[in-house]
Parts: sequence; structure tokens; C-alpha cells
Amino acid sequence: MTTQNAIIGRNDLRAWEDGKPDNFFVADANLHHVLLRTLGEGRYAEIVNDLTWFGGECATTIDTGMKIEDRRGNHPRLERYNGIGERVEQIEFHPNHDAIGRIIWKSKIMALQAEPGNTVHQMALFYLLNHTADGHSCGLACTSGLIRALQQEADPAVRDKFLPPLLNPDYDSMQHGAQFLTEVQGGSDVGANAVVAVDHGDGTWRITGEKWFCSNINADQFLVMARPQSASDGTRGLAAFVVPRTLDDGTTNGFYLRRLKDKLGTRTLASAELDFIDAVAYPVGAIDRGFKITVELVLNTSRLMNAISCAGFMRRAYIEAASYACNRRAFGQVIAEYPLVQEAVADILAESTAAVASGFMLADLLDKIETGAAGDDERAIYRIFVNLNKYITSVRGSESIHRAIEVLGGNGAIESFSILPRLYRDMVVLESWEGAHNVLCLQVLRDIGRYGVHQPYIAYLQRTLDAVSADQLKGLADTVREAINRAMTLLGRIASADSAYQQAHARRLADALSHVGQAALLLAEAQWEIDNAGHTIKPDVAAYYINRRLVPGYDPMDDADYLQRLARLMTAY
Repeated sequence: MTTQNAIIGRNDLRAWEDGKPDNFFVADANLHHVLLRTLGEGRYAEIVNDLTWFGGECATTIDTGMKIEDRRGNHPRLERYNGIGERVEQIEFHPNHDAIGRIIWKSKIMALQAEPGNTVHQMALFYLLNHTADGHSCGLACTSGLIRALQQEADPAVRDKFLPPLLNPDYDSMQHGAQFLTEVQGGSDVGANAVVAVDHGDGTWRITGEKWFCSNINADQFLVMARPQSASDGTRGLAAFVVPRTLDDGTTNGFYLRRLKDKLGTRTLASAELDFIDAVAYPVGAIDRGFKITVELVLNTSRLMNAISCAGFMRRAYIEAASYACNRRAFGQVIAEYPLVQEAVADILAESTAAVASGFMLADLLDKIETGAAGDDERAIYRIFVNLNKYITSVRGSESIHRAIEVLGGNGAIESFSILPRLYRDMVVLESWEGAHNVLCLQVLRDIGRYGVHQPYIAYLQRTLDAVSADQLKGLADTVREAINRAMTLLGRIASADSAYQQAHARRLADALSHVGQAALLLAEAQWEIDNAGHTIKPDVAAYYINRRLVPGYDPMDDADYLQRLARLMTAY
């Protein structure tokens, strides 16, 4: 028998469900401000209708479809042969996978790359999609990197053969890409790769060997790193190739799937182990530039998109936690009134807003680079910050989703109750993909030592802070300047030490450089919103983030405005 209290409690949960946004774009005031500031009113007006349509599709059709696709029993399965025994190496998906894919490709998210200068628009679509923890985002990131590699490095014949179907916005006739880099003996140590490439003498090569982790295994084109015969050891001896799934006559190319990976997260995406046996391959760029092409064009694209994905995950975690807190009652009042709950929601809000700030700054910078509007300094800034940003957003993403689960209490652990368990599982994967934490931190350290990339980065942050003029922000800007000085002192200590010391403390340096970058960007956004948006909560968000991440010994118990700030942030967006 259902009691009156149970009816009230269930009605509160229904109000929570019904009160969630039915359009992720319309509901996201912060994204509107970021895009307006980045693009200007004219360019923003050109894309706002596309984003409004897609934000609605993500919050309704895609989100609902993904709930069903991720249920046990609905995940991808391997079909190696068709009904008459022909080898096909195909992946069978739940019908929702294709239905969702048609909506995603209709947004022209891949077709936007046909011309440079559309990265911000593309990343806005990708951010909205990643409120749903969908099963296509990894494939989109892989395809995006392959498009760049073909556009910028491939010979015309290879480019003309493989590029057009990757840009096709029609889901039922397009092709999408994958990247197969990892081998069982190497992992992140790509220089240990041993898959062999043999020149066939007619413009094609033959690939033979084992790949250990192959994401988006259902793709039509595989970007593969392999070592030409007689090439040197290490990364210098690696070349990049595109391997088509099927040959020109329609038969399956020389790859054989061993098994699908049974992953903790991203279960609606098929990942596999495979063997290549004389697979037909086409070189992408010069044979001796394979590693450079793959890192700078393919992996750096994926690192940007991984970070935008984390930002979308964090925003969705904020929606779930904040809206739940405003409807759930405990001990006689709505739990949003409790400071401990407010603090958890504020933690998520600050990190998600910082992730949007850094992610879209990088997207804008990439547009400038690809349209020829950037110089060497901007390229150096991108080189260091794309690695820092992938690292910090994935760390904070897991923390933020964990905090959101905490707000929901026991309900937060139930797969059928909310999206949070799926977000949490998928975040573990996002932390490791496209460069695990240690790899990224050490890459930043190497790039600082070899190329001095920190110098233009720090100069950019200083210029950003110099433009902050509002009285309520000046003290925060000074705090960030002090943190930059501490980061440079830390860098000096690390740079003057031996290799073991540098490696031991590389992550501390990455934390410091990431935090000052995101803090400066939050203040720049806060200044813009003060000047252009009227009412803004961004100064509170920036203050919360800066106090938490950059003020040594900061104690909220000594902050007279702490409780009031928590209350303001509870329902900020």
C-alpha cells in the first residue's frame, strides 16, 4: 500500500524529471555568452538556429534513445560472417544507434570541416551531444582527426579517394573514421609499435600485425600507424596509413577481428582487438612524418574533442544534481537549502564552467590557426594548452560526476534512475583515451624544455588579466597573477633538477599551469559579461574557482561571503 509520504516523494521525483531542460542549448546561458564573446553577434546569429534545433534533439530524442541503447543486452556484438559464410567482420548495433546517428550527421557536424574556420561551431554541437554520453562521439573525434590528416598531408589521389565520404552529412551514405595506434607491447609507448608496412610498388602498401585497442571498430576508414620495412626503431620510423574497411570490389580488406573489448564505459561504442594480414593501405603524407602527422593532427584533434566531451559531461552532471536538489526533500526541507548540497553543486558548476572556457578558447585558437590568422606564438599556446586542457578536464570530470552522484545519494548509483552512472563509467574511459594523465604531463614538460611553449602561454595569460578592469574582478586578477608567479617558480625548480625529479613533479606543474589558464579565462569571460550581458553570475563562479584552486591555504570558514556565494551558485544556470 502506498503511503501519502511515498506519493509526495514520487511526485517530487516526477517534478524533477519534468523540470529538466528539453533543450540543452536554450537552457545553457553560459554557452550563449561564450559563443557570443568568441564569435561576435553576426557569426553567432548564423549558427544559433542550428544549435537550437540540435540542443532540442539532444535533450529529447537522442537522450531517450541512448537510455535504451545502453541497457544490458543492447550493446554491440561481433558478426564475423554473414548468412552464407562470407567474411564481413561487421558490428551489429541496437536500432537506436543508427537512428541517433542520422540526427547527429544531419547537424553537419563533420561536413563543417570542409572549410576551415568552423571549429567553434562544430565544438558547440559536440558539447551539446556530450550531454547524452552517446555512442558516436568517439567515432566523430576519430573522423575529425582523419579529415585533418587527409586535408593537410595526403597526396591528392589519396585525399580525393578518402576525404569526400568523411565530409558527407548523409548518415546512410557517409563514411567515418577510426584510429588504430595501440599495440599490446606498447600502449602509450607508440615507439615500440611493430606492425609492419610493405610497399606494394603501385602507390599502395600492405599492413601486417596485431593492434590491441581499436576504437570505433565499425568505421569505414582506419588511420593506422605502421613501421615500413627497414625503417628505424622508435617513433621516427613510423608511418601513417589509411586502411579502407572494404576494397574497391566490395570485399573485406585484410583485417580479422579477434574480439570486442568488454569495457567499463562507452559500452555502446564498439572497440576491438584485430590482426592485419596483408591489408591494403594508402600512405597519409610522407612516410617519415607518420608520428608527427598523427600527434599534431589526429591526436591533438581528439584531445580537444575529449576535453569538450568532458565539459558536456560536467554540464549534464550539474543539470542532474542542481535540479534534483531543488526538488528533493529531506528532514523537512528541499535539500538545495542545505549548505553541504550547495557546496557540491557549486563544485560541479565551477569546474564545468572552467572546462567550457578553456575548451572553447582552444577551439577558437584552432580556427585562427587553420584560417592563417595565427602566428608562431598562437601555435605554441595551442600546443601546450591542448595537452593541459585534456588532462585537467578529464580529472575534474570524474570528480564532478562523483559529486553529482553524492547529491542524489543512493539513487545516484542506480543505472535506471539517472544518466550519472553512465557518465561516471564513461568518464573513466575519457581519462585514459588520447593520452593518459602521465603521458600528457610529461609531454608538456618536454615541450617546455624543447620549444619554450610556456613563454607565449604565460604572456597570453598576462595579457588576458591586464584586460580585466571591473572593480569586483581586480583582486581576483591579482590573485591569478600571484599564482602564475608561483607556477613559474615551480617550473624553475623542476627544470633545474634531474630527470627523476622532473618526472615525479610533472603533474604538479600541469595542475598549476592548467589552473591559472582556466582562471584567467573565467575572469575574461566575467569581464565580458559585466560589459555586455547585464546580470551575470560569472564573477561568483570565478571567485569560487580561484579561491578553491589558486589561493594557498584558503579556508572557506574564514570567507565571510562563502555561504552567500553558495546560495547564489546553487541555482545559477
